[in-house]
Amino acid sequence: MTGEEVIYPDGELLVEGDTLVAVGPRGVLESYIRTCPDWKPDRILDLKGHVIMPGLINAHTHAAMTLLRGYADDMPLMPWLETRVWPFEAQMEPDDMYWGTLLALCEMVRGGTTTMADMYMNEDRVADAVLEAGTRAVLSRGMTAFNMANAEKGLQENLDLFHRYQGAGDGRLSVFLGPHAPHTCTGEFLQEVRLEAERAGMGIHIHLAETRAEEQAVLQRTGRRPVAWLETLGFFGSQVSPPIANHQPPILAAHCVFLNEEEMQLLQRYGVGVAHNPESNMKLSSGTAPVDRMLKLGLCVGLGTDGPSSNNDLDMFGEMRSASFQQKLVATPSALKAYEVLRMATVGGSEVLGLTRCGRLEQGCLADLIAVDFAQPHLIPCFSETSHLVYCARGSDVRFVMANGQILFEKGEMTGLDEEKICYEAGERARVIAGRV
Repeated sequence: MTGEEVIYPDGELLVEGDTLVAVGPRGVLESYIRTCPDWKPDRILDLKGHVIMPGLINAHTHAAMTLLRGYADDMPLMPWLETRVWPFEAQMEPDDMYWGTLLALCEMVRGGTTTMADMYMNEDRVADAVLEAGTRAVLSRGMTAFNMANAEKGLQENLDLFHRYQGAGDGRLSVFLGPHAPHTCTGEFLQEVRLEAERAGMGIHIHLAETRAEEQAVLQRTGRRPVAWLETLGFFGSQVSPPIANHQPPILAAHCVFLNEEEMQLLQRYGVGVAHNPESNMKLSSGTAPVDRMLKLGLCVGLGTDGPSSNNDLDMFGEMRSASFQQKLVATPSALKAYEVLRMATVGGSEVLGLTRCGRLEQGCLADLIAVDFAQPHLIPCFSETSHLVYCARGSDVRFVMANGQILFEKGEMTGLDEEKICYEAGERARVIAGRV
């Protein structure tokens, strides 16, 4: 099954290095060998009974928050942050970020996620974990401007991260700038971030219009709603066409729950990509983003889990199901159809992150792919593979994962990570940190 709505019931694909060199119905292997008689495969895999599809793209998360999984539940966003999350994070060391991220990557790979967009602290240690795991990532150092000295320090760390890791791991790593949100940053700092992004050709990853409290805080401080305020700052850059333009680095806006029609149209004109996080929005009672309307207006929308503290898992299959059901609850049964949400988790994620060779199984695309076992009771009978992937499948149904042409998960085992050691180390570190808070 490719990133577009094309299904080969008896298909084949060929991987050479990090690239898909042929994709199609049975016979493409034989045809390829006829045109390249000296080419011989190192290995042939028979995945009969499985659906092969693009690796899932988690367009917004805070991976190392696995260490806070279950630590702070059943609270609204701002009290959750101020009284539980931020005090815990203040006790975290760089190595805690590394082990927390490795734990997240074990979970994500097992669940079929091959790419994440991460915003957090000590992202150099996050980068080290991603390079070790073999996955793909777009990293951002989260920055607030409560204190300008700390804001400038964070910005320099983010730029250093870019110069050190952009393109690392055979191109698996990209780096964006990560201003946290309009309500946690000053206008001057956001303008500085925009200027640095233009100078370096970097994308930007920001939380936007996530809660009513954020909306009211920005409105009270600036006299404008968050989207309108960012536009007056020049934060979005130039208006572009098509929606995601190659000449302008991406801006990724996470959540976008509280947008009116005019604001959605404005984001579309500026080519801003949206990362929709339905389960986090539900758990924190933030609200329901108007995703069905965004898609109708032509916005590029990806799908994310948010952090494991506000979800509490990193299962993108569960996120797809929740995304569709949530839209149906507030609109109609035809809102956010199965294929639309599957596209958000693959092609949509690639578009909002500017990863033009990901999210599809097509000749010339990067070999990021997974195999989902359909020979199971909850996936039988199968009248529609697309429907089952969104409404029935689970992360635990994934049997094979490849990223950048390298096998990361097969036969129930991670091929490059010591899961037992990672689980022990992460669990112990979380316990110690909680004891210090």
